Amino acid sequence: MAPASGRPGDSTMRQRRLAFFAWVAVCLVWGTTYLGIRITLETMPPALMGGFRWTIAGTLLAAYVRATGDRLPPRSQWGGIALLGFLLLGLGNGGGVFAEQWIPSGLTAVLVASSPFWMTAIEAALPHGEPLRARVIAGLVVGFGGILVLVWPDLTVGGAGQRRFLAGVIALQIASAGWALGSSYSRRHARGENVLGTTAYQMLAGGLILLAAGTARGEWAHLSFIPRTAWALVYLSTLGAIGGFVAYTYALRHLAVSFVSLYAYVNPVIAVALGVVLLGEPFDARMATAALLVFAGVAIVRLSPNVE
Repeated sequence: MAPASGRPGDSTMRQRRLAFFAWVAVCLVWGTTYLGIRITLETMPPALMGGFRWTIAGTLLAAYVRATGDRLPPRSQWGGIALLGFLLLGLGNGGGVFAEQWIPSGLTAVLVASSPFWMTAIEAALPHGEPLRARVIAGLVVGFGGILVLVWPDLTVGGAGQRRFLAGVIALQIASAGWALGSSYSRRHARGENVLGTTAYQMLAGGLILLAAGTARGEWAHLSFIPRTAWALVYLSTLGAIGGFVAYTYALRHLAVSFVSLYAYVNPVIAVALGVVLLGEPFDARMATAALLVFAGVAIVRLSPNVE
Protein backbone atom coordinates (compact mmCIF):
# COMPACT_ATOMS: atom_id res chain seq x y z
CA MET A 1 0.00 0.00 0.00
CA ALA A 2 1.43 3.35 -1.00
CA PRO A 3 2.05 5.83 1.79
CA ALA A 4 -0.34 8.72 2.18
CA SER A 5 0.70 11.80 0.24
CA GLY A 6 0.05 14.08 3.20
CA ARG A 7 -2.45 15.19 5.79
CA PRO A 8 -5.78 16.64 4.58
CA GLY A 9 -4.84 20.09 5.84
CA ASP A 10 -1.54 20.19 3.95
CA SER A 11 -3.16 21.23 0.69
CA THR A 12 -5.13 23.99 2.41
CA MET A 13 -2.00 25.28 4.14
CA ARG A 14 -0.12 25.33 0.84
CA GLN A 15 -2.99 27.19 -0.79
CA ARG A 16 -2.98 29.76 2.00
CA ARG A 17 0.76 30.25 1.69
CA LEU A 18 0.46 30.66 -2.07
CA ALA A 19 -2.46 33.03 -1.54
CA PHE A 20 -0.36 35.13 0.85
CA PHE A 21 2.44 35.33 -1.72
CA ALA A 22 -0.19 36.23 -4.32
CA TRP A 23 -1.36 39.06 -2.06
CA VAL A 24 2.23 40.28 -1.67
CA ALA A 25 2.52 40.18 -5.46
CA VAL A 26 -0.64 42.29 -5.76
CA CYS A 27 0.82 44.89 -3.39
CA LEU A 28 4.13 45.01 -5.23
CA VAL A 29 2.77 44.89 -8.78
CA TRP A 30 -0.10 47.33 -8.34
CA GLY A 31 2.09 49.56 -6.17
CA THR A 32 4.62 49.84 -9.01
CA THR A 33 2.08 50.56 -11.76
CA TYR A 34 1.98 54.24 -10.78
CA LEU A 35 5.71 54.47 -11.43
CA GLY A 36 5.25 52.62 -14.72
CA ILE A 37 2.51 55.02 -15.83
CA ARG A 38 4.67 58.01 -14.95
CA ILE A 39 7.50 56.62 -17.08
CA THR A 40 5.31 55.91 -20.11
CA LEU A 41 3.99 59.47 -20.02
CA GLU A 42 7.50 60.71 -20.81
CA THR A 43 6.86 59.97 -24.50
CA MET A 44 3.25 58.74 -24.75
CA PRO A 45 0.11 60.89 -24.49
CA PRO A 46 -2.22 59.71 -21.70
CA ALA A 47 -5.25 58.43 -23.63
CA LEU A 48 -3.19 56.53 -26.20
CA MET A 49 -1.00 55.02 -23.49
CA GLY A 50 -4.05 53.76 -21.60
CA GLY A 51 -5.58 52.54 -24.85
CA PHE A 52 -2.45 50.57 -25.76
CA ARG A 53 -2.21 49.09 -22.27
CA TRP A 54 -5.74 47.76 -22.01
CA THR A 55 -6.06 46.71 -25.65
CA ILE A 56 -2.88 44.64 -25.37
CA ALA A 57 -3.93 43.16 -22.02
CA GLY A 58 -7.44 42.36 -23.25
CA THR A 59 -6.16 40.72 -26.42
CA LEU A 60 -3.69 38.55 -24.50
CA LEU A 61 -6.27 37.52 -21.91
CA ALA A 62 -8.91 36.75 -24.57
CA ALA A 63 -6.37 34.61 -26.44
CA TYR A 64 -5.62 32.72 -23.21
CA VAL A 65 -9.34 32.13 -22.60
CA ARG A 66 -9.75 30.72 -26.10
CA ALA A 67 -6.61 28.59 -25.82
CA THR A 68 -7.84 26.97 -22.60
CA GLY A 69 -11.18 26.10 -24.17
CA ASP A 70 -13.17 28.49 -22.01
CA ARG A 71 -15.98 30.55 -23.50
CA LEU A 72 -15.96 34.26 -24.20
CA PRO A 73 -19.09 36.28 -23.32
CA PRO A 74 -21.94 36.18 -25.89
CA ARG A 75 -23.05 39.27 -27.78
CA SER A 76 -26.04 39.69 -25.49
CA GLN A 77 -23.61 40.72 -22.72
CA TRP A 78 -21.43 43.07 -24.75
CA GLY A 79 -23.42 46.20 -23.89
CA GLY A 80 -23.01 45.81 -20.14
CA ILE A 81 -19.37 44.80 -20.55
CA ALA A 82 -18.68 47.89 -22.67
CA LEU A 83 -20.30 50.10 -20.01
CA LEU A 84 -18.09 48.55 -17.33
CA GLY A 85 -15.04 48.99 -19.55
CA PHE A 86 -15.87 52.68 -19.90
CA LEU A 87 -16.54 53.28 -16.19
CA LEU A 88 -13.74 51.17 -14.68
CA LEU A 89 -10.97 51.56 -17.24
CA GLY A 90 -11.88 54.39 -19.60
CA LEU A 91 -12.99 56.80 -16.87
CA GLY A 92 -11.57 55.22 -13.71
CA ASN A 93 -8.10 54.22 -14.86
CA GLY A 94 -7.91 56.75 -17.69
CA GLY A 95 -8.62 59.63 -15.32
CA GLY A 96 -5.75 58.49 -13.12
CA VAL A 97 -3.39 58.45 -16.10
CA PHE A 98 -4.41 61.99 -17.07
CA ALA A 99 -3.83 63.12 -13.47
CA GLU A 100 -0.29 61.73 -13.40
CA GLN A 101 0.69 64.34 -15.97
CA TRP A 102 0.46 66.94 -13.19
CA ILE A 103 0.59 65.02 -9.90
CA PRO A 104 3.47 62.90 -8.52
CA SER A 105 2.87 59.18 -8.97
CA GLY A 106 2.93 58.43 -5.23
CA LEU A 107 0.44 61.15 -4.45
CA THR A 108 -1.79 59.81 -7.23
CA ALA A 109 -1.83 56.44 -5.46
CA VAL A 110 -2.78 58.13 -2.18
CA LEU A 111 -5.71 59.94 -3.79
CA VAL A 112 -6.84 56.77 -5.59
CA ALA A 113 -7.13 55.21 -2.14
CA SER A 114 -10.06 57.57 -1.54
CA SER A 115 -12.25 55.54 -3.92
CA PRO A 116 -14.22 53.97 -1.00
CA PHE A 117 -15.57 57.45 -0.21
CA TRP A 118 -17.25 57.67 -3.59
CA MET A 119 -18.35 54.05 -3.48
CA THR A 120 -20.04 54.57 -0.13
CA ALA A 121 -21.72 57.81 -1.22
CA ILE A 122 -22.98 56.31 -4.49
CA GLU A 123 -24.31 53.20 -2.76
CA ALA A 124 -26.23 55.41 -0.33
CA ALA A 125 -27.75 57.43 -3.18
CA LEU A 126 -28.99 54.40 -5.13
CA PRO A 127 -32.40 52.78 -4.54
CA HIS A 128 -32.17 50.11 -1.83
CA GLY A 129 -28.60 51.19 -1.17
CA GLU A 130 -26.85 51.21 2.19
CA PRO A 131 -27.76 54.34 4.21
CA LEU A 132 -25.01 56.58 5.52
CA ARG A 133 -24.41 56.20 9.24
CA ALA A 134 -22.71 58.68 11.55
CA ARG A 135 -19.43 56.77 11.54
CA VAL A 136 -19.35 56.64 7.75
CA ILE A 137 -20.10 60.36 7.50
CA ALA A 138 -17.26 61.02 9.94
CA GLY A 139 -14.91 58.98 7.76
CA LEU A 140 -15.98 60.89 4.66
CA VAL A 141 -15.39 64.22 6.40
CA VAL A 142 -11.92 63.16 7.59
CA GLY A 143 -10.94 61.76 4.19
CA PHE A 144 -12.14 64.68 2.13
CA GLY A 145 -10.54 66.94 4.74
CA GLY A 146 -7.24 65.34 3.77
CA ILE A 147 -7.90 66.13 0.12
CA LEU A 148 -8.72 69.73 1.09
CA VAL A 149 -5.43 70.00 3.01
CA LEU A 150 -3.68 68.84 -0.13
CA VAL A 151 -5.29 71.29 -2.56
CA TRP A 152 -5.86 74.32 -0.29
CA PRO A 153 -2.66 76.17 -1.31
CA ASP A 154 -3.59 75.66 -4.95
CA LEU A 155 -7.07 77.08 -4.32
CA THR A 156 -5.65 80.23 -2.74
CA VAL A 157 -2.55 80.84 -4.88
CA GLY A 158 -2.64 81.44 -8.62
CA GLY A 159 -0.24 80.19 -11.28
CA ALA A 160 -0.27 77.65 -14.07
CA GLY A 161 1.47 75.00 -11.97
CA GLN A 162 -1.11 75.27 -9.21
CA ARG A 163 -3.98 75.12 -11.70
CA ARG A 164 -2.55 71.97 -13.31
CA PHE A 165 -2.11 70.33 -9.91
CA LEU A 166 -5.69 71.19 -8.98
CA ALA A 167 -6.90 69.87 -12.34
CA GLY A 168 -5.11 66.60 -11.60
CA VAL A 169 -6.80 66.27 -8.20
CA ILE A 170 -10.20 66.94 -9.80
CA ALA A 171 -9.46 64.38 -12.53
CA LEU A 172 -8.65 61.80 -9.85
CA GLN A 173 -11.92 62.45 -8.04
CA ILE A 174 -13.82 62.02 -11.32
CA ALA A 175 -11.85 58.81 -11.92
CA SER A 176 -12.68 57.54 -8.42
CA ALA A 177 -16.36 58.31 -8.97
CA GLY A 178 -16.27 56.43 -12.28
CA TRP A 179 -14.62 53.44 -10.62
CA ALA A 180 -17.22 53.51 -7.85
CA LEU A 181 -20.09 53.67 -10.35
CA GLY A 182 -18.60 50.76 -12.30
CA SER A 183 -18.09 48.71 -9.14
CA SER A 184 -21.67 49.36 -8.03
CA TYR A 185 -23.03 48.39 -11.45
CA SER A 186 -20.89 45.25 -11.50
CA ARG A 187 -22.10 44.23 -8.05
CA ARG A 188 -25.72 44.43 -9.18
CA HIS A 189 -25.45 43.01 -12.70
CA ALA A 190 -22.30 40.86 -12.94
CA ARG A 191 -22.68 37.14 -13.61
CA GLY A 192 -20.57 34.44 -12.07
CA GLU A 193 -19.60 32.67 -15.28
CA ASN A 194 -16.89 33.65 -17.77
CA VAL A 195 -14.97 35.78 -15.28
CA LEU A 196 -11.75 35.79 -17.31
CA GLY A 197 -13.59 36.24 -20.60
CA THR A 198 -15.65 39.11 -19.21
CA THR A 199 -12.52 40.76 -17.84
CA ALA A 200 -10.79 40.41 -21.21
CA TYR A 201 -13.68 42.09 -23.00
CA GLN A 202 -13.82 44.85 -20.38
CA MET A 203 -10.13 45.52 -21.00
CA LEU A 204 -10.69 45.59 -24.76
CA ALA A 205 -13.67 47.94 -24.40
CA GLY A 206 -11.78 50.30 -22.11
CA GLY A 207 -8.73 50.21 -24.37
CA LEU A 208 -10.70 50.96 -27.52
CA ILE A 209 -12.54 53.81 -25.79
CA LEU A 210 -9.24 55.36 -24.71
CA LEU A 211 -7.75 54.92 -28.20
CA ALA A 212 -10.79 56.71 -29.63
CA ALA A 213 -10.37 59.50 -27.06
CA GLY A 214 -6.69 59.82 -27.93
CA THR A 215 -7.52 60.02 -31.64
CA ALA A 216 -10.15 62.71 -31.00
CA ARG A 217 -7.59 64.70 -28.98
CA GLY A 218 -4.99 64.50 -31.76
CA GLU A 219 -2.54 62.56 -29.59
CA TRP A 220 -1.03 60.49 -32.42
CA ALA A 221 1.05 63.48 -33.51
CA HIS A 222 2.75 63.53 -30.09
CA LEU A 223 3.35 59.78 -29.74
CA SER A 224 6.87 58.38 -29.63
CA PHE A 225 8.62 55.37 -28.12
CA ILE A 226 11.97 54.92 -26.45
CA PRO A 227 13.15 51.66 -24.82
CA ARG A 228 12.38 52.96 -21.31
CA THR A 229 8.76 53.84 -22.07
CA ALA A 230 8.19 50.80 -24.29
CA TRP A 231 9.30 48.40 -21.54
CA ALA A 232 7.14 50.25 -19.03
CA LEU A 233 4.14 49.76 -21.34
CA VAL A 234 4.93 46.04 -21.66
CA TYR A 235 5.08 45.76 -17.87
CA LEU A 236 1.79 47.60 -17.40
CA SER A 237 0.04 45.48 -20.04
CA THR A 238 1.20 42.11 -18.71
CA LEU A 239 2.15 41.96 -15.02
CA GLY A 240 0.43 45.23 -14.16
CA ALA A 241 -2.88 44.22 -15.74
CA ILE A 242 -3.19 40.45 -16.19
CA GLY A 243 -0.71 39.30 -13.54
CA GLY A 244 -2.16 41.56 -10.87
CA PHE A 245 -5.70 40.45 -11.64
CA VAL A 246 -4.86 36.73 -11.51
CA ALA A 247 -2.96 37.12 -8.22
CA TYR A 248 -5.77 39.20 -6.71
CA THR A 249 -8.40 36.64 -7.73
CA TYR A 250 -6.38 33.76 -6.24
CA ALA A 251 -5.82 35.65 -2.98
CA LEU A 252 -9.55 36.37 -2.66
CA ARG A 253 -10.36 32.66 -3.00
CA HIS A 254 -8.18 31.58 -0.09
CA LEU A 255 -7.83 34.59 2.24
CA ALA A 256 -10.29 36.78 4.12
CA VAL A 257 -11.59 39.71 2.11
CA SER A 258 -10.78 42.04 5.01
CA PHE A 259 -7.12 41.02 4.78
CA VAL A 260 -6.88 41.12 0.99
CA SER A 261 -8.38 44.63 0.95
CA LEU A 262 -5.37 45.89 2.91
CA TYR A 263 -3.52 46.13 -0.42
CA ALA A 264 -5.27 49.50 -0.83
CA TYR A 265 -3.15 50.82 2.06
CA VAL A 266 0.11 49.16 1.00
CA ASN A 267 0.03 50.25 -2.65
CA PRO A 268 0.31 54.00 -1.94
CA VAL A 269 3.24 53.45 0.43
CA ILE A 270 5.11 51.54 -2.28
CA ALA A 271 4.16 54.12 -4.92
CA VAL A 272 5.32 57.05 -2.78
CA ALA A 273 8.62 55.36 -1.91
CA LEU A 274 9.38 54.50 -5.55
CA GLY A 275 8.41 57.96 -6.76
CA VAL A 276 10.63 59.70 -4.21
CA VAL A 277 13.63 57.36 -4.58
CA LEU A 278 13.62 56.66 -8.33
CA LEU A 279 12.01 59.78 -9.80
CA GLY A 280 12.90 62.38 -7.18
CA GLU A 281 9.24 63.30 -6.68
CA PRO A 282 8.34 65.67 -3.82
CA PHE A 283 6.61 64.47 -0.66
CA ASP A 284 6.55 67.15 2.01
CA ALA A 285 4.88 67.48 5.41
CA ARG A 286 1.62 68.82 3.93
CA MET A 287 1.38 65.84 1.55
CA ALA A 288 2.14 63.43 4.39
CA THR A 289 -0.57 65.03 6.56
CA ALA A 290 -3.08 64.81 3.72
CA ALA A 291 -2.16 61.16 3.12
CA LEU A 292 -2.64 60.29 6.79
CA LEU A 293 -6.06 61.96 6.82
CA VAL A 294 -7.12 60.12 3.66
CA PHE A 295 -5.96 56.78 5.10
CA ALA A 296 -7.73 57.52 8.40
CA GLY A 297 -10.95 58.35 6.57
CA VAL A 298 -10.75 55.19 4.47
CA ALA A 299 -10.12 53.11 7.60
CA ILE A 300 -13.16 54.61 9.35
CA VAL A 301 -15.38 53.97 6.32
CA ARG A 302 -14.11 50.42 5.79
CA LEU A 303 -14.48 49.46 9.45
CA SER A 304 -18.07 50.68 9.62
CA PRO A 305 -20.58 47.82 10.00
CA ASN A 306 -22.61 48.77 6.91
CA VAL A 307 -19.64 48.79 4.55
CA GLU A 308 -18.41 45.53 3.04
